[in-house]
Amino acid sequence: MLVWNSILRANVSRGECLEAINIYAKMRGLGVRPDSFGFPLIVRASVLLDDHSLCKLVHCHIIQMGFENHLHTANELLNMYGKIGRMDSARALFDRMYARTQLSWNTIVSGYSRNFDCNSALQMFLRMQWEGWQPNAVTWTSLLSSFSKCRRHEDVWQWYIQMRRIGVDITAEALSVVISDFANTNTIDRLGKTVQVYAIKGGFDNHSIVTNSLINFYGKNGDVKAAECLFSGLHSKSIVSWNSLLSSYAESGLCDEAFSAFSQLEKSGEHSPVRPNVVSWSIVIGAFAAKGRHEESLELFRRMQFSGVLANGITISSVLSVCADISGLCLGREIHGFVIKVPKKDVNILVQNGLVNMYMKCGSLKDGNTVFDRMEKKDLFSWNILISGYGMHGQCELALETFDRMIKAGFKPDKVSMVAVLSACGHAGAVSQGHEIFNQMRTRFGIEPEVEHYACVVDLLGRAGLLQEANDMVQEMPVKPNACVWGALLNAGRMHKHAQVAEMAAAQLLSLDSETTGSFMLICNLYAGCSRWGDSANARLSAKTRGFKKSPGQSWVEVKKKVYVFSSGKSMQTEMEEEMHWMLHVLMYDMGKVDYMLQMHLASQDVEEQL
Repeated sequence: MLVWNSILRANVSRGECLEAINIYAKMRGLGVRPDSFGFPLIVRASVLLDDHSLCKLVHCHIIQMGFENHLHTANELLNMYGKIGRMDSARALFDRMYARTQLSWNTIVSGYSRNFDCNSALQMFLRMQWEGWQPNAVTWTSLLSSFSKCRRHEDVWQWYIQMRRIGVDITAEALSVVISDFANTNTIDRLGKTVQVYAIKGGFDNHSIVTNSLINFYGKNGDVKAAECLFSGLHSKSIVSWNSLLSSYAESGLCDEAFSAFSQLEKSGEHSPVRPNVVSWSIVIGAFAAKGRHEESLELFRRMQFSGVLANGITISSVLSVCADISGLCLGREIHGFVIKVPKKDVNILVQNGLVNMYMKCGSLKDGNTVFDRMEKKDLFSWNILISGYGMHGQCELALETFDRMIKAGFKPDKVSMVAVLSACGHAGAVSQGHEIFNQMRTRFGIEPEVEHYACVVDLLGRAGLLQEANDMVQEMPVKPNACVWGALLNAGRMHKHAQVAEMAAAQLLSLDSETTGSFMLICNLYAGCSRWGDSANARLSAKTRGFKKSPGQSWVEVKKKVYVFSSGKSMQTEMEEEMHWMLHVLMYDMGKVDYMLQMHLASQDVEEQL
């Protein structure tokens, strides 16, 4: 048995997990029974393959051969269920264990932390002490991590203080969790600086895991210079260090700097084992996508595919958001096909939400609804995407129906849900339904209306021509109207040619320190429509003085799997440009001929009438 275990261990340590499972199958075929040292290796291989069915099958074999009560095997099974997200099975196994060690307790707490269940992690942490076990630094780190993952920032700080108060040795891992948690709060306050000082005084600044967390901390809070300084001071830069720097640039919206650092990482990989991994690619792709630089984002994704790096859920989600923004339905379908071929990603809720969003924004409502219906698990974000998609395309009835289905499914609407459904009513002119839902926000759903919700209702009333009601709502709002509210009222006045309401809304907009360029464009168009060219010019001058710049209108077309962007006043810089200009001249000539024939036809009719 020793030889078989050595072969299994060698394959698992090298990452040859499929080969390890094949060896296990061969062992069973030869009648060789694994022992308490062999089974943990087989369990580990099953986890690394991420094959849930195989994990359950191996557990059945362990029970059949009487090794479930063996401590080493049971601990490995606990770890297995934590990693595949089956904490119900892990808890049942833990409760059945005749004997437990510190590792058993740490594994169960870590499992709950990994699966974003901080309440159960805390429950097991307290139960551990009640049963006479003393949590060590690993247990404490898992508990802190569980609160951080659930975004319970105050609990992270309070339990960190408790950890120090009772004299538990602070480890680099625990400190890294606390620093990362402060990074997610997006604030460099007194407490954050206290942790930084402690990291330096405690000598943790030499630990790469702490330094990487500090780089991430500074980056997320906009202090890129400090992040760069820490990174340059590292003697040995791991891929985690590089990714922390890339993330710092991406969080600050510096996609060009992120790409420059990424290029350095690629070049350093020629002489070093540190090369860009899927996280590196995903950060830079997401950075360009977030800044609206879609072409660069898609080009990087193509380069990633050619480099042989397999995309993960975050990468796919970023690219799908680009497809949604540019209405790249063909590319979106290709990515959907890729997702289906890789089952592990097909069940990722982040990817599935991205697919629904892409199909809905591209106008393929049927496909979006199909993906939604096939989702085994849906979150509130999934429902919000579907409601918003229907509303965007004027399908108010489907949006309201989906809203009702969401409530019946046990989901409580949030502020985003209410904006989505109110916008849907506004686009379709469903005044009564919109009024009813708005009135139910407090009474039925316990949501206090905010300025965005009032803007939706003002827009709803204004589009329906109920300008007096819309104006009354603006005047009676319990919160101060912002540019969106006044913009909705201005647009309503412009649509229905109500000069008094439009001018009043325009005056309010001009008095605000608003950064909404669209509001100024509405004012300019309003004055231009009334032939008040001087006022229109003054509004444009005011917008220019404040540094506003209207984003140029753009169109996209996909030809031979490549997306081409058309923008006013810009050359396409493609090999098809001459052909396109020629085709435009042909179209203009044909349009001129049609117009000439129409004028001749009308002239002949006039002559006949005179005769």
